[in-house]
Amino acid sequence: MDVSTRKLRYFVAVAEELHFSRAAARLFVAQQALSKQVRELENDVGVQLLRRTTRSVELTPAGGAFLVAARKALEAIDAGVESARRAALGDGGVLRLGFLVGGALELGNPIIAEFSKRFPGVRLDLREFGFTDPASGLADGSSDVAFVRLPVGVSEIDYVPLFVEPLVVGVATNHRFAERPSVSIDEMLSEPIVVGRTADDVWRQFWTLDAYRAGATAAIAGLSNSVTEEVAIVAAGVGCTVTAAGSQRYIPHPAIRYLPITGAEPSILVVAWPKGRRTALVDSFVEVALAVRDRETDILALIERPFAGAGDLA
Repeated sequence: MDVSTRKLRYFVAVAEELHFSRAAARLFVAQQALSKQVRELENDVGVQLLRRTTRSVELTPAGGAFLVAARKALEAIDAGVESARRAALGDGGVLRLGFLVGGALELGNPIIAEFSKRFPGVRLDLREFGFTDPASGLADGSSDVAFVRLPVGVSEIDYVPLFVEPLVVGVATNHRFAERPSVSIDEMLSEPIVVGRTADDVWRQFWTLDAYRAGATAAIAGLSNSVTEEVAIVAAGVGCTVTAAGSQRYIPHPAIRYLPITGAEPSILVVAWPKGRRTALVDSFVEVALAVRDRETDILALIERPFAGAGDLA
């Protein structure tokens, strides 16, 4: 019997989530493809691992036993891959990691800590970039790998998704929206927006909600060079800012309220690298980032579902 690691990882995700839709979102695969892989795994093993109804998914006794073994097998495989890569790297080198303010949010620290633990001989050179370079140094080669928020106007990059995050609007506490639980995308179209100063039109158009304006131009309340400037402009009541939901945690301000924007496409944060330059070090960092993401389910839930428990906003 030849069981692929992909099937094992898919099964573990479903077993941990006990929900095919959430597991598919976690793995960034279609739910139909996930279901097919799990059914094939059950055929390979020869027993039913999951009991499915229209309302729930639960492990069978056989599935519970197999989950323990599957986790151990994946841990052993991952450890073997790391050992081989560490040997190939000579347990040394420098990896330049680029990021915008906020980085990978609460996942950033555990990813960096885990990478440093697994590759103690590698020096991780952290480089923060401003709004002028939303691709965080990948375009000019000053970063080897980066946490990047899509979309960006740099085509020569490859990436893997790390998480998906809802959009919010930041408004002054005396703004007409300030006491609202949320704001619709249609309501946002008449609001003057503060946006980062950048030459990347693709990136700017996403954060000014141009996709919803039917060709109309957004009213720009101000251009900022940094998050600090942006917060100051919004707090003064000059305009509002469209940002990712994590902003309410990493740049809170007593004079600003952050509200969910209903109907807006979410922000996708990826681990990216220059196209055709996925070196052994970059490959190792990507693998660590995804492993930490899959391990830290509570952190991932905080990032992707920050309004859980708030009725329709969850």
